[in-house]
Amino acid sequence: MAVDPAASRAEAQDMVFRAGKNWLRGLGALAVLGAFTAAAPLHAAETKFHGGDITGTETGKDFSLTDPDGKVRHLADFKGKAVLIFFGFTQCPVICPTALSRAVEIKKLLGADGARLQVLFVSVDPERDTPEILRGYTQAFDPSFLGLTTDAAHLKETAKDFKITYEKVPTGSSYTMDHSVVSYLYDPAGRIRLVLNHARTAEECAQDIAAILKDFPAAPVAAPPSPTPTEK
Repeated sequence: MAVDPAASRAEAQDMVFRAGKNWLRGLGALAVLGAFTAAAPLHAAETKFHGGDITGTETGKDFSLTDPDGKVRHLADFKGKAVLIFFGFTQCPVICPTALSRAVEIKKLLGADGARLQVLFVSVDPERDTPEILRGYTQAFDPSFLGLTTDAAHLKETAKDFKITYEKVPTGSSYTMDHSVVSYLYDPAGRIRLVLNHARTAEECAQDIAAILKDFPAAPVAAPPSPTPTEK
């Protein structure tokens, strides 16, 4: 399927798809949209990706987030795999389950290469998303999906690094979270490569990921050792 390179670059600029009616707010949102325009690599217009090519930008250079077992995770922990990362919260009614369901389908479409994709779900609601809740939520979609969290102060810094926005929105006696709804893709060398709009299909995302994985051949499976000769 042919991809319009201009549309690919346009998607890199379309950074903030906000859940809810307040998803683009004045000059602050325009500044975020403009960040990719300024930082996008020169070759972006020549790519064949469905998603937006942000190779070479400073977005999400690394992270330091905690998994449900209490282990602090960094990007380097997943070297050798493509990493698909999404920010959301477990009580999200539509956007987050849709994004993770899409990730399940992407993994299936990749076939054997599905094992080379690591999906990360970063909570923007650390107040309610405890380690056990986060674990149960992500594993309900796929046992390999990993939930990550941090404290409120560090989450703010991490979101800034990823150009992600989020906001607590009161709903009667409780609240919901309004947040950016894009996914980022890293290649197996740990370089940020694509921003994937929420409207992208699983097929489109899988095609992009497969294209990137082609540049990183899977390590050959080692042959089992020969049996030791039995002495007579």
